[in-house]
Amino acid sequence: MPAIIVRPMQAEMDALESKIAQILERYQSMREENLRLRQQLVAMENSNKHLNERLGEARTRIESLLARMPD
Repeated sequence: MPAIIVRPMQAEMDALESKIAQILERYQSMREENLRLRQQLVAMENSNKHLNERLGEARTRIESLLARMPD
């Protein structure tokens, strides 16, 4: 192929290679962020479960106290 054709094609290939590299970096970054977010979600769900258990215990204690109060 003549050099006139090859140079623009090489420039396009270089630009495409650069864009693909950027996409791959973005993909990896998003995968890592997704993993962090999933871990945070699990931690928040566990915390929420614990708080709901404590709330239930407090409700039971209050109901017990109210039941012992004279009318």
